[in-house]
Amino acid sequence: MKKFNLTYLDFYILKQVFEIFIFGVFIFTSIIFASDTFTTLIKQISVFGMPVKIAFMLILLNLPTVMVMTIPISVLFATVMTVNRMCLSSEITVLRACGVSINRIAKPIFIFALFTTLLTFFINETIVPITTQQSRYLSMWSVSQKHIPKGKKNFTLKELQNGIQLKRLFYVEDCLDKQFKNVSILDVSDSNAIQIIQAKTGTSAENGWIFKDASAYTITPKGKNLSTSWFEQTVVDFGSDINKALFSGDQGQTHNFFKLSKLLFADNENKSLSKKEFIENSISLWDKTAFPLTSVVLVLLGVPLAITPPRVRYNRGFLFSIMIIFFYYLIRAFSISFGQSEIIPPVLAAWLPNIVIASAGIFLYYKRTFTI
Repeated sequence: MKKFNLTYLDFYILKQVFEIFIFGVFIFTSIIFASDTFTTLIKQISVFGMPVKIAFMLILLNLPTVMVMTIPISVLFATVMTVNRMCLSSEITVLRACGVSINRIAKPIFIFALFTTLLTFFINETIVPITTQQSRYLSMWSVSQKHIPKGKKNFTLKELQNGIQLKRLFYVEDCLDKQFKNVSILDVSDSNAIQIIQAKTGTSAENGWIFKDASAYTITPKGKNLSTSWFEQTVVDFGSDINKALFSGDQGQTHNFFKLSKLLFADNENKSLSKKEFIENSISLWDKTAFPLTSVVLVLLGVPLAITPPRVRYNRGFLFSIMIIFFYYLIRAFSISFGQSEIIPPVLAAWLPNIVIASAGIFLYYKRTFTI
């Protein structure tokens, strides 16, 4: 077997690919943060009164998850931009005239893609489960405490059920030294009764809001008084619904491959997961093996598409990158949706995007490399 050694050409190509890759990771990570993570955090800050320092910690904890998503995209972006630029500057033409094939030019790019595949798998298996779990616990803890800005007066807060329906409405006259003064709560979580709670003072704690000297009035929706109670101290818990939403269902991001396998095939003998949860976690399990290889698959398609015909004198790399990324995630969305609907098995739902892109990539790569 002929041993492959890195040459000056390989270092030259790898240098360009690496520089654009770092730029791509920064750009795409910023875009995802701006469109998704920041929107969620701003909502938590404005609606739930989450402290800014907690929001900043959540950004850092979510960074590994976002980076795992942006690595394959950045590898494709770097590949297409590098090869396309070399075509426009006639470097590919000169190299081919010297007997260097496209297949040989692409070898260092595939080596880089394999390295990022291992890096993605490592981050996804060791770092992401820990940071995701800590992020969810921190988010639940912060929201459950209902932090209120210091010194705020005459303000209201609302707690929604299922993100739409009103569950509780809070009115606080004053907040000074972490103490609430003259609090009124309208609780409509029970469809058969409405509860009104009035308290002189209150404070936030890990298990919710603690009210002292509180009176509770329970009435029917038509206004009939059912009961009146007085409490020396009572607690309104905000954490139960949040805990259920954050820690149930898909646990793919909080477990690595081996722990998720054990959860599905060993610990689930007692049927601790519902059928829907089992399918979602099964898709996540196989996705942990399929997604890291996306870098290699995208390079397989990106290299032939980036080779520009002689008549084209402009860089089409960015346009091709966006198109390939769009089609990849479109196929991925459909395949995961079909998997969750039990139209296709979970392993196929996870691997279908790679299979489709790899099939197109192998055809185009063979056509560009071996038939020209």
